[in-house]
Amino acid sequence: MKYETYRQSDRFDAGRGRLQCGGTGRSLADLRFARGRGGQLLLRRDGDGAPTDTVLFRRPLRRAPLRSSASSCPKRWPKGCATSSVADTHAAMADMAAAFYDHPSRELHLVGVTGTNGKTTVATLLYDLFRRLGYEAGLISTVVYRVGERRIASTHTTPDVIRLNALMREMVDAGCAYCFMEVSSHAIVQERIRGLHFEGGIFTNITHDHLDYHKTFAAYIEAKKLFFDRLPAGAFALTNADDRNGRVMVQNTRARVGAYSLRAMADFRCKIVEMHLDGMLLRLGGHEVWVGFLVGRFNASNLLAVYGAAVLLGLDRSEVLTRVELPQGRERPARKDPCGRTADGHRRLRPHARCAGERDRTIGEIRTPAQKLIVVCGCGGDRDRTKRPEMAAIAVRYANTAVFTSDNPRHESPEAILDHMAAGLNPVRASCASPTAPRRSARP
Repeated sequence: MKYETYRQSDRFDAGRGRLQCGGTGRSLADLRFARGRGGQLLLRRDGDGAPTDTVLFRRPLRRAPLRSSASSCPKRWPKGCATSSVADTHAAMADMAAAFYDHPSRELHLVGVTGTNGKTTVATLLYDLFRRLGYEAGLISTVVYRVGERRIASTHTTPDVIRLNALMREMVDAGCAYCFMEVSSHAIVQERIRGLHFEGGIFTNITHDHLDYHKTFAAYIEAKKLFFDRLPAGAFALTNADDRNGRVMVQNTRARVGAYSLRAMADFRCKIVEMHLDGMLLRLGGHEVWVGFLVGRFNASNLLAVYGAAVLLGLDRSEVLTRVELPQGRERPARKDPCGRTADGHRRLRPHARCAGERDRTIGEIRTPAQKLIVVCGCGGDRDRTKRPEMAAIAVRYANTAVFTSDNPRHESPEAILDHMAAGLNPVRASCASPTAPRRSARP
């Protein structure tokens, strides 16, 4: 078995048939997690390396009765171990991890952001906004994890339950009052956010994505909706009224519902007064605000979500508006780099659009008829193949020249990815598309 080691701050015990967490003071030890056949194994060891409590979780076979825990145990266990059989190993491990770290999410104002696009932007802008307003905050995102100012390399959009709770315990111990995190659909259905106490949830939008995992768009919607269904009564659920599934997400939530929109009547509204390649002039909350680091209607919507969430968290509206614009020279909010100029005067924009709808909006909104547009696009390997021809077709529709490449092919052939993209081209327009020599990404 391969072990991953985590630091912990308390001890745990496991009784037969149920989990009990608690203990005798705080001491430094390791929580070890290993995946084995039929389930997971959690080990807690004291500083001298001696195992004190060992818990075996296993998932029974489908439609089979739950067997005695003894039948799942090795013949020899270390002295002092206890076992517990549970029907759902993901749920049990989440409950244990939360209790193991003394439920750190209860000591934070925790806000989760979910949706196909915009999660990183909204979560990072919220983190940056609250930091500039003088609050200590943490961030869990696709790009980076942050405990206050400290940066930690990100491994997943939403990490596993042990690392999640460990990170939040670090945030609490570092004096953080807020935590803003991305909540992926994978994490929701895999119970990675079980046991976390959310003060609010934000829905950005939903388009066809991750169908390689969820299989159907309906299942993907249901996964996102489950996050809001589980929000407690005292939390808020902020939804995008401009998305056709925005109201669906919150129709069964116990949380108080708020909505934001660029087009319709809502609790929080925004109007784009001017839009340029280097920024936008917005009418937000009754005031005009120049935002010089985001472009496009989708980013106006993201910024509106940030404004609405800050108000629902109790901040003063006027105070939020004075801090909305990112100061020059600060870290950029997400994976959309600002527009810049090359040495010969060309403008460049690098939006990381991962689905057809986002790419359509991004390219369609930044181009003007007088400009020549060159689009370089790629699709990742081992992911939803159905969107590849759609994204290629959008690039060709708007571009004077489209260059196709592979983006992190993983275990797929780069040439096969390019072939899937080219399948979406009209033969008449295919002449403007140029496939590049495949490249390999260093990131797995």
